[in-house]
This record gives sequence, C-alpha cells and structure tokens, in this order.
Amino acid sequence: MNQWTNFIKGFVKENPILVLLLGTCPTLAVTTSGINGIGMGLATTFVLVGSNTVVSLVKSTIPDKVRIPAFIVIIASFVTIVQLVMQAYTPSLYDALGIFIPLIVVNCIVLGRAEAFASKQSILSSCIDGLGMGLGFTMALFLLGSVREALGNGSFLGQKFIEGDGILMFILSPGAFLALGYFIALMNRIKKTL
Repeated sequence: MNQWTNFIKGFVKENPILVLLLGTCPTLAVTTSGINGIGMGLATTFVLVGSNTVVSLVKSTIPDKVRIPAFIVIIASFVTIVQLVMQAYTPSLYDALGIFIPLIVVNCIVLGRAEAFASKQSILSSCIDGLGMGLGFTMALFLLGSVREALGNGSFLGQKFIEGDGILMFILSPGAFLALGYFIALMNRIKKTL
C-alpha cells in the first residue's frame, strides 16, 4: 500500500464515523457545533498520530501479555498532553467538550488503530495512518456539527445567519442521530460510485 492510499482511506473508504461506525458516543455528544467538531477531531488526530508513532516505535519491545495495557498508557499520555494544552489555551472549547476529552483514551478509533495497524506497520506508515484517520474523523465531526448548528441554531461556526432560533431537535440527541444517519447514507452512496 502506498502512503497516499494509506492517508486517504480515513476520509472515505475507512472513515471512522461514517463507515466503520467507531466513536459514535463522542460524535453524537459533542457535535452541537462545527467548532466543537473541529476541536474534538483535532484532539483525537493528535492522539492518533502520536500514539500510532510511539506504538510502532516500541512494538517489538512490548511483551504480548501486556500489549493492550501498554498501548493504553501510551494513548493516555497523549490525551493528557491534549487535555492540559486545551485547558490552558482554549478553555471555552475545553469546557464544551468536557468529559469526552479524557475519554479519548478508550475511544475505539485510537485503540483500534494502535492494535490493528501501528503494532504491525512501520513508523512512517503508522504516522500517516493516524493522520489520515484523524483528519477523516475531524471531517466527519465538522460536517455533522456544522449541519446540526446550522439547522438547530441558525449559525455557522458561531456566526448567526438567520434571526431567531432554528429547529431545536437538531441540537438535541434525536437530531444528532437523524443527521448522522443521513451522512452515513450519503457516504454509502459515495462509496458505491467510487
């Protein structure tokens, strides 16, 4: 597999949210706005790239019996870095994302990529895989958050474009499920044409 194919698979072919349906809990919870989607996506991307790279680097030194706990410690280290940086430099985003930042440690996307890909591939391939999957995740969160924000609040990236309120349902959980369902259907349609 060449590195370009490795990178772009996270956007369409193996998109974590829209194809693999991984990480749906934070997806549905934090995508009330495009900004929240970007914040959560970039935080997860940083953790994916960092943990994939380190896991690939130390994979041969970790005994099989403690492989998963070791991966979790590596992932937790990167999540702690992200959490502290967000808390210091973007406190409003940190507050909006809340408990879902520390929960990146047990996100299926991050642990799954460490186990299924980074533990078996080269450092460069693992880093590129983490970047592609993370940016694909970010794209899906941004699109979902932007649609929910536009329909629910009548705004885009915090800027109002209609007077009054939007459709309240899209800011609540039912709207998240409905919007995600439409995006999954759209992704299935796109995959059929490729």
